[in-house]
Amino acid sequence: MRLRSYARFGLFALLGLLLSWLVACGSQPSATAPAADGSQEVEFWTMQLQPDFTDYFNGLIAEYKAENPDVTVRWVDVPWADMQSKILTAVTAGTAPDVVNLNPDFAAQLASRNAWMPLDEKITDIDKAVYLPNIWQANTLNDQSFGIPWYLTTNVTLHNQALLDAAGVAPPTTYAELADVARQVKDKTGKYAYFTTFVPEDSADVLQSFVQMGVDLVDEQGQAAFDTAEGRAVFQYWTDLYQQELLPREVLTQGHRRAIELYQAGEVALLSTGAEFFPTIEANAPDIAEVTGSGPQITGETGKTNVAVMNVVIPAATDVPDTALDFALYLTNDINQLNFAKAANVLPSTAAALQDSYFAAEGTKGVEKARAVSAKQMNQAEVLIPAMDGIKELQAIIYDNLQASMLGQKTVDAAVSDAAAAWNGR
Repeated sequence: MRLRSYARFGLFALLGLLLSWLVACGSQPSATAPAADGSQEVEFWTMQLQPDFTDYFNGLIAEYKAENPDVTVRWVDVPWADMQSKILTAVTAGTAPDVVNLNPDFAAQLASRNAWMPLDEKITDIDKAVYLPNIWQANTLNDQSFGIPWYLTTNVTLHNQALLDAAGVAPPTTYAELADVARQVKDKTGKYAYFTTFVPEDSADVLQSFVQMGVDLVDEQGQAAFDTAEGRAVFQYWTDLYQQELLPREVLTQGHRRAIELYQAGEVALLSTGAEFFPTIEANAPDIAEVTGSGPQITGETGKTNVAVMNVVIPAATDVPDTALDFALYLTNDINQLNFAKAANVLPSTAAALQDSYFAAEGTKGVEKARAVSAKQMNQAEVLIPAMDGIKELQAIIYDNLQASMLGQKTVDAAVSDAAAAWNGR
């Protein structure tokens, strides 16, 4: 039976009510106003970076303090699952930090309610030029900049070469090739080639596949743009793979974590994930890691490659706006981005750091190979899902109707039309 998650619509409604209250009441005083002696405190929130990077951030904060003796940075690390509710509550109550680590998807929802300090008049063109232009663009809404890019990840396709050899196929690079490989792997080995989740609250990989296969999700007015021949073709593609038993049944009920588990168990041949995850496979499944190769993201006829962006934003209510901005730019400058990218096995969002030889050191396999493939993709990578209000609701609507098509509860045409009507009528 298809799972429906109506609770998520309660979250969307709560978000709208709280943010409407925020706009109606106006910004409240921050608790970090400069002291009488001129000293200032910047409260800085990150998402689940302790304890792995405690030493890194303590060192960076100490270096900033040495250069800015009147400024104290108070670092607070928030669990990933709690960040959205905590920052929403803090912004609404007027107790938000001065600098906070989010991502453009969620930050854009609050940017549309003027929760963040506008940056275009605060940051010079020279400062902006430090960052990759396409990544800076991902932190804008209605042509207004609301966030500063930080670290990036762009998925690669890890492949179990032993399974592919047994099936007599090469790693696919397009969705068309994936369909052929999925059939060959299932016929020759009895296993699956691929797992991608259709759980509405989980990964956006399937939503990204629409864009990669040439589908516009929304038009300039924000209305559904996927009720087209191209949109129906994507619905048909995933429906066919599922109904032909070329995807595990669990794709409807399990998230991306299940894809990792199945890959490490040798039950699927391909895994879409970040290069930073390779050491985990080496630790958990060394035999699988030994036969694992790395290739580019699977994409459609557009050739588009997605990149995931983490950013930092500055709440509009901060009482130390100039110092908060100075720290945010320090955190995300070339040197510090390169250092963090090396420590975390991610990619930097500054042009100079990305050109470092560290990202071009391509080994034959393992994490170096995955990292080099990932970095090379940045030449054309972009954020495929637009920063827009309600993007998670759009994902939920599309995934719910796609599930109905996959289970035969709706025709493809009906599923697409119903999804478009649900989005336009929300």
